[in-house]
Amino acid sequence: MNWELKKFDELTNNELYDVLRLRVDIFVVEQTCPYPEIDGKDEESLHLMYKENGEIVAYARILPPGLSYDEASIGRVIVAESHRGTGLGHELIDQAVKESLAEYNQPIKIGAQAYLEDYYSAAGFETVSDVYLEDDIPHIDMLRSL
Repeated sequence: MNWELKKFDELTNNELYDVLRLRVDIFVVEQTCPYPEIDGKDEESLHLMYKENGEIVAYARILPPGLSYDEASIGRVIVAESHRGTGLGHELIDQAVKESLAEYNQPIKIGAQAYLEDYYSAAGFETVSDVYLEDDIPHIDMLRSL
């Protein structure tokens, strides 16, 4: 697989547009959850993408320590609807963990939608909080140690 990892200022205009469109399509429209998707964290984050035929079909944002949590973090984990059920999601989170550890060499903390607990557990994350609501969606905090 050919994964691309880019800093914000390395993204092309088309890549940025495609990433934001994909994130809004899934997190705002598909999940019927109006919230400010553009949150001011993209500029300091790394952007992991997998493309097929020039189209981004998997994406995750890797955040440095101190931006969302004291630890490094991974968020906005997305697999396009057309590629769900193929195992690409597991490859995406594995690659995001690998890149985060290589870049920051720190534990990784995430705020995961509660229904994805098993998905993230399979990648080595452990639940470290009770369920809480974020944007009216049940979430849990999870941590992956070094």
